[in-house]
Amino acid sequence: MKIDTPKDMPTHLLDDPQSHITKLGSFLRKTSLDELPQLFNIFFGQMSIVGPRPALWNQYDLIEERDKYGVNSLRPGLTGWAQVNGRDALLIPDKAKYDKEYKNNINMIMDIKIILRTIRKVIFSDDVIEGKKQEND
Repeated sequence: MKIDTPKDMPTHLLDDPQSHITKLGSFLRKTSLDELPQLFNIFFGQMSIVGPRPALWNQYDLIEERDKYGVNSLRPGLTGWAQVNGRDALLIPDKAKYDKEYKNNINMIMDIKIILRTIRKVIFSDDVIEGKKQEND
């Protein structure tokens, strides 16, 4: 992101998102390479590989929806069921429902399925809405 980008605002909510994203930043985000630092969080036990993606501190709507299903008690993950079922394209209630579905079905097979689908999503940049306004926000 460029230095003059407004703080604490999701990119897709900016008036002209594309004007705030650098070429390198666009590449890093499109390929999900910007997530690599979270490997340190996994190493230190603060995150897992699979679990609900951590909500941003200002995503009150997502946190509230997840509270309804007890999802916020799970360790956050680098990838999750909601991400492989829509990623940025999902509405907040739908993300929370996918997280609930994951919570109710946690097992090794499900985690492997999520990891394999994540690899596919990253390779093909599926459901990445970077620098575009979402109609559902």
